[in-house]
Amino acid sequence: MGRSRAPRRAWPRIGPNCIGPAPLDLDCIGVKSLSRLAPDRYITGSGIHFESSGPMAFEPPAGSRAAVAIVGGGFSGTLLALKLAAARPEGRVLLIEPSNRPGRGLAYGACAPSHLLNVPVARMEVGLTPTFADWLAAHGGMDEALAESGGDMAAAFAPRALWGRYLADQLAAARASGAVTVLRGEAVRMLDAPRRGLVLRDGREVEAETVVLATGNLPPRPPLPADHWLQDDPAFVVDPWDRTALEGLDPDAPVLLIGTGLTMVDIALKLTEDGHRGPMVAVSRRGLLPRAHRYGGAWPTFLAPHLPAGPAVLSRIIRAEIRKAVAEGQPWQRVIDAVRPYIGRIWAEWTPADRSRFLRHQRARWDVFRHRMAPRIAAGIETLTAEGRLTVKGGRLRDWRRDGDRLAITLHPRGGGAAETLAAARVINCTGPRSDLKGLEVPLFADLARRGLIAPDALGLGLETADCAVLSARGEASTWLHAVGPLTRPAWWEITAVPEIAAQVDGLAHVLARDVDHAPALATVFLDLGAGI
Repeated sequence: MGRSRAPRRAWPRIGPNCIGPAPLDLDCIGVKSLSRLAPDRYITGSGIHFESSGPMAFEPPAGSRAAVAIVGGGFSGTLLALKLAAARPEGRVLLIEPSNRPGRGLAYGACAPSHLLNVPVARMEVGLTPTFADWLAAHGGMDEALAESGGDMAAAFAPRALWGRYLADQLAAARASGAVTVLRGEAVRMLDAPRRGLVLRDGREVEAETVVLATGNLPPRPPLPADHWLQDDPAFVVDPWDRTALEGLDPDAPVLLIGTGLTMVDIALKLTEDGHRGPMVAVSRRGLLPRAHRYGGAWPTFLAPHLPAGPAVLSRIIRAEIRKAVAEGQPWQRVIDAVRPYIGRIWAEWTPADRSRFLRHQRARWDVFRHRMAPRIAAGIETLTAEGRLTVKGGRLRDWRRDGDRLAITLHPRGGGAAETLAAARVINCTGPRSDLKGLEVPLFADLARRGLIAPDALGLGLETADCAVLSARGEASTWLHAVGPLTRPAWWEITAVPEIAAQVDGLAHVLARDVDHAPALATVFLDLGAGI
């Protein structure tokens, strides 16, 4: 059954300093600069954000309000804005993003040339025009990737930066048409009831009929107690994507990378690309590296029509199917990919105890088989390990101390054995993005929690939601506050990759763009869309 929805209200007022439809590369000007603007570029306010070229920002008509305000201009938020713009061009879709590069987000903005997408081009198609493949064919930059895939664009692994440019181009076109407005700013709290909307850090207010939280991955959590002395040591890098993280690092100095997943892979390759020659040691509890993708076709469906009852049963079924594939000379990767369309349904049917057991005992191994490296990336990591420049270890880190200009850390190996001391001039947190909202020092989420508008889940995965409607602390589904992307992991689990997020966004956009009195239940929409992943 569909959720009850509040009746439509007139458009809420949007503050004066908004970015209207325009290309990217934001800048700031003061009121004195207004006289230099073209007559058709009507802007008011004492300090505004605008583009340095192309159509300028505009002042929405007095009394106007946003139909949908989306918090976060990364992939999830941008795609939702684009889908809403396509479905309802006259609708006032507002995308709120603090950075000056909306459309790219963290994953596709802070990219080194060596960073590739983790899935081939075909799986990056999200229903936009032009398609990603057509856009790549027109823009170039794919020579090496096409050589690796035998000229097959659909099977090629594109540079991550190109995907970011593709999204930015799509957003620029939507802004130029007037269908999407981008507001540069940070949402820090909600408007007081009965008003709906957000307050930005600089005091601007945005009223909106519907608010969607699309903040993407949360800032990484330091793998240390909150009061640990190392938190304030300049040699310890909490956020590996901080532009200052690698500044001043001696190219011959030893580096310790905490974590052995895809974030570590990115940072190790970035260090190498920047000319770092010193030894790198990567440590995680199990010491597992992501596996590599293999080119190839699909594996037959083997889970339908009945889904496994729990994690242990699922594991046995997958292992048996992998043995079958290997015996036939087929890549095991095809088996894992065949499970992908069913992951959401499997997760939904598991009990809380099932989910907890999976997270404790099987998540780490599942992640390295499910979230894999592009072949070229895997080859680069293999070269680094073969040359002894990168060493991967399993165990626990203890006894952090200063030793001259180095940090000395004791590693207790997994499975026992003698402890060893690791020396590092820089320790970089590569444990990946945070998911647990408890104790998160982000003003907007702190405010939402204080008002009882959100409910962090018991497993520390994100927000409790029902068909993207945010659940309150009392367990009630909101009629106007939604979430998409990684924040919704408690209900969706696999909701960090492009195909799954695209299906989720399609479902929510389908509902938000229709007349609310006739909107179908999101669960029905998502079930239909998910079958095509």
